[in-house]
Amino acid sequence: MKIRLQPRRQHAQYRVPMESCAVVLAIAVCLLLSSCKGDSDDAPETRSNGTQAMTERLKRFSDDVDLKKSPWANARRAEALSWRPLPPSDSQQGLLMRSLLAYELLWAGRTEEAIERFQEIERLFLKYEVGPQSLRQVRDGLASAFLRLAEQENCVSHHSVDSCLMPIRGSGVHAVKTGSRNAVRVLSETLRRYPDDLGLHWLLNLAYMTLGEYPEKVPAQWLIPPSVFDSQHEIPRYFDIAPQVGLDHVSLAGGSIMEDFDKDGYLDIMVSSWGLTDQMRFFHNDGNGSFTDRTAEAGLLGEISGLNMSHADYNNDGFPDVLVLRGGWLGEQGLHPNSLLRNNGDGTFDDVTEACGLLSFHPTQVGVWADYDNDGWIDLFIGNESLPQSPHPCQLFHNNGDGTFSDVAAAVGVASVGYVKGAARGDYNNDDLPDLYLSIFNEPNILYRNEGPDSSGRWRFSDVSRKAGVTDPDRCFPTWFWDYNNDGWLDLFVASFEGFDEYTLPAVAADFLGKPTGKMSSRLYRNNKDGTFTDVTKEARLDPVLLAMGANYGDIDNDGYLDCYFGTGEPDLRTLVPNRMFRNAGGLFFEEVTTSGGFGHLQKGHGISFGDIDNDGDQDIYAVMGGAYSGDVYQNVLFSNPGNANHWISIELEGTRSNRAAIGARVEITVREADGGQRDIHATVSSGGSFGSSPFRQHVGLGTAGGIETLEVRWPASGLVQSFRDVKMDQFIRIREGDASPTTIDRKRIVFPSPKSAAAHEHKH
Repeated sequence: MKIRLQPRRQHAQYRVPMESCAVVLAIAVCLLLSSCKGDSDDAPETRSNGTQAMTERLKRFSDDVDLKKSPWANARRAEALSWRPLPPSDSQQGLLMRSLLAYELLWAGRTEEAIERFQEIERLFLKYEVGPQSLRQVRDGLASAFLRLAEQENCVSHHSVDSCLMPIRGSGVHAVKTGSRNAVRVLSETLRRYPDDLGLHWLLNLAYMTLGEYPEKVPAQWLIPPSVFDSQHEIPRYFDIAPQVGLDHVSLAGGSIMEDFDKDGYLDIMVSSWGLTDQMRFFHNDGNGSFTDRTAEAGLLGEISGLNMSHADYNNDGFPDVLVLRGGWLGEQGLHPNSLLRNNGDGTFDDVTEACGLLSFHPTQVGVWADYDNDGWIDLFIGNESLPQSPHPCQLFHNNGDGTFSDVAAAVGVASVGYVKGAARGDYNNDDLPDLYLSIFNEPNILYRNEGPDSSGRWRFSDVSRKAGVTDPDRCFPTWFWDYNNDGWLDLFVASFEGFDEYTLPAVAADFLGKPTGKMSSRLYRNNKDGTFTDVTKEARLDPVLLAMGANYGDIDNDGYLDCYFGTGEPDLRTLVPNRMFRNAGGLFFEEVTTSGGFGHLQKGHGISFGDIDNDGDQDIYAVMGGAYSGDVYQNVLFSNPGNANHWISIELEGTRSNRAAIGARVEITVREADGGQRDIHATVSSGGSFGSSPFRQHVGLGTAGGIETLEVRWPASGLVQSFRDVKMDQFIRIREGDASPTTIDRKRIVFPSPKSAAAHEHKH
C-alpha cells in the first residue's frame, strides 16, 4: 500500500499551511461532520447598545465557522473527529483519517492523544510498507508532538524566567524530560535517512538544549556550534517579569497596545487573541508594581477575536480609543467586522463601530491612523486582504469631526486591491503631508505619496513605488517609517516573511550557519532626501532570515538611536526560532543582541510594544506570544529594562489645532556632547510598527549628552514650530500646541521585581 500526504496548492496569496497534508484532508473529512458551535462569555447587560450588538455579531461568526474551510478550527474539528468511528486501518481512507485526527489533536493542544495516534500510524505505515515520504511526514508529526509536550509540561505548566529562551540554559532546562528525550530519538532516526536536513539539525540541537546536554551530547555531524548564537554586542540581561506583575496572559497570536488609557500617568496594557472565541483583555497598571484585569469593568466582555490592534484619539477628547482588527489570513472565512472602541474616560469603553460608519466585513489585520488632510482630526486607513477571486479594496476613512467617518479611498486613489499585511504612515518627503506605504504579500509593495488638494480641493495620492525604489520584498509583513540614522528624513523598514504556506525552518537554520538560504531578506531603505530610497539592508546588517510577524522599535539603551525587536515564527509547530533584537550602532549598522539581552524567545511572537511602563527612564518591552493553531498557546511576556547610565526625556504632546494625540508631530532635539560638539536626535509621534502599538508619549534617549540645547516640535495641522531652550534632561514633560513653555510632569516611579527575584521565580499555569 502506498500513500502520499501531499498538500493542495492554492493561489500563492492564500495557501493552507504545509506542516502536513492533514489540514487539506479536513476539507473532505469535514463533510462527515456536523457543525460544531463554540461558546463565548456571557456579557453583562451594563454594556452599551453598540457593544451588545457587536458581541452578538461576533458570536454568530464564531458559532457559524465552517469546519470544511477553516484550517484553524482545530479544537472543534478534533472534538468532532474524536467521536466519529474510523474506517478500517488496512484501507487508505483509514490511514488518512488517522493521520488527520493525529494532526488535529496536536494542533488542538491535545498532545498526549496525538502522540498515541502518531505512534499507531507509524506502526501501520511500517506494516503496510507505505512510501518513505509519507512515513517521514508522520515521524515529523511525532517529533513535533514530543517537542510540544515538552513545552507544555515545562515552559507552560512550570514557567521560569529562562523558559523557551534560546540558547536554552539555566532554569530553562526541562525538569520533565520525557518529551524531549523521545524527540531526540525520533529526530535521530529521521536524520539517519535525511542527514542533510538543516531543519532536523536545528530541532535535534534544541531538544538536547532542553535536556541540558547541549553541545556535549549532540552527535558531531549534526551539531550547531554554540558560537552561532553569540551576540554581536553585549548588553545587560532583560528579565521577563510578566508572571509577577499579572501580565502573563495565555493566548494565541494577537495584538498589543501599551498606553495610558485613563490618564493617571501609568501605562496600561491591552491585548487581543485571534481565536474566534478569545476574549480581548484590558490590564490596568495599578501603579504599585502590579496590573489588574479590568476587562469586565471596562465593558469589554464579548469583544472577542482580533489578530491586531491599534489606537488613536479619534474624537480629540484626550482619551485614547482602540481599533480591533479581525479576519486576517482567513480569506472568505474572515469576513468579520473590526471594532472601534471609544474610551469614555471613566475606565469603560463602548463599541461605536456602526455608529461611526466603520462597520464593514473584510479580512484584515492592518489599520493605521494619520491626519492625511491636516484638518486636526485623525483619519483611518484599513488594508484589506484580497484574493484573485475575491477582491477587498482598501479603505481610507476620513474623520468628519462629528464622531463619524466616510470612506474616501477610491476618491483619493488608495483603494488598492492586494493581500495587504502591513501599512505605515509618515511624511517621507518632508512636505508636511503624511504619506502611506503598504506591504503586500506576493506582490510589489506600494508607496503612496500624498499630493495634497488639487485645484478643485480634492485630495489625491500618487503611486510612486517604483520611482522611489521601495517595491521589495515581495513577501512581507510588518513595516514602518523611522529615522534610524537621525538625519531628519524618515527611512523605511519592511520585514520579509517567507512563512505561512511553506516550511521555513531549514532556511533559518542555514542562515544562522552562514549558508545560502534562497530567501529574500527584509529591506531597510535609507531616505535619499530627493524622493527616492537606497536599499542599505546588507550594509546595515539587517539581512538575516527574520521570519517576522510582530515587530516594533524603540531605544533600549537610551543612546538616541532606534533599535528593533522582531516576533518570529510561522504556523508550523516545528518552526521554533528565536525572536530577535537588533541594537542600532550609531545609525551606521545594527548589532544582534538577542542572546545577551535574553530576548530569544522560541514561541511565536506577535504584537510588540515598547514603553517605559515603570516610569524609571528606560523602555520596557511587552510581547504577545502564541501561534495560529488553536492549541499553540503561550503566556505573554514583559521584558523589564535593567537600565543604563544614558540620559533621556519623555515628551507628552497635546494638539490643539492638530489632532489631540499629536500623531505625526515631529520632534528634533539638539544636545551638547561631552566633546563640545552637538548632535540632533529626531522622533515622530506614532505607535511604531504595524503589528503592536507603543504609547504616543515620546521616550527619547539622549546618550551621554551634557544637556539639551534646543527642543523643537513641528505640529502637523497648524505647521507651528515651537522651540524651547535648555530643557532639563531625565524628566517627563508635556508640551501643548501653542503654549509658551513645556510643563514638567511628576510621575511616580514603580518598583517592579528585581532581576534577582525574577530569576528565582517559577510560575505555574
